[in-house]
Amino acid sequence: MVRAIMHGCNGRMGRVITSLIKEDEAIEIVAGVDTYTETANDYPVFENIGACTVEADVVIDFSNAGAIDGLLDYCVEKKLPVVLCSTGLSEQQLKKVEESAKETAVLKSANMSMGINLLLKLLKEAAGVLAPAGYDIEIVEKHHNQKLDAPSGTAIALADSIDEALGNTLDYTYDRSKERKKRGKKEIGISAVRGGTIVGEHEVLFAGMDEVIEFKHTAYSRGVFGKGAVEAAKYLAGKPAGRYDMSNVIQFGD
Repeated sequence: MVRAIMHGCNGRMGRVITSLIKEDEAIEIVAGVDTYTETANDYPVFENIGACTVEADVVIDFSNAGAIDGLLDYCVEKKLPVVLCSTGLSEQQLKKVEESAKETAVLKSANMSMGINLLLKLLKEAAGVLAPAGYDIEIVEKHHNQKLDAPSGTAIALADSIDEALGNTLDYTYDRSKERKKRGKKEIGISAVRGGTIVGEHEVLFAGMDEVIEFKHTAYSRGVFGKGAVEAAKYLAGKPAGRYDMSNVIQFGD
């Protein structure tokens, strides 16, 4: 059985994952880490990862950007694989992720759901056909009013997937109110909506002459992200040092 540390165990996603793992016979949580330790858990909870003395096979992280540096240092020191799900990382932290992957297994994806990862693949194919035909590309993402980063990491990942398919030629536009000008031919617009309790919605539009093609993914609960993180943890345990993502976990046919 895979032994996991839940980093951010008392947050919303931490509680979702704790519940999911209770029903999974292949994995168990042996320890949690959270600054808030008053919640009753079936496992010991430490205020920070450095204080954790419980042996494990993998860490599942759903915390915040402020806790990532310490987590990566711990995982490198212990040679402990980590599924990194926190968003809003700085450029410096993203570089640290890559450096840490040279010492231990690190799996990081902008979004942990199977649907989003399938969408990333489909968008590459669509962009290769529609962009050369002159279709404009727009992304609109919607999240709850407590989300700190905008646009979402998933929206950027969708844009990056399209851009990669087109040879990294697109110009990302986040706010058209700053300049009054006509849309550029190589432009991809990314708009963020924040409101209520929206779990997550991403829509990609290819707008051409007299037609619009839409790709849309809606998450109705956080369970879709939690399930992906659990499957990723089971996959990553025991893997050698390296950089992994959800495409390694989910095998799509060609």
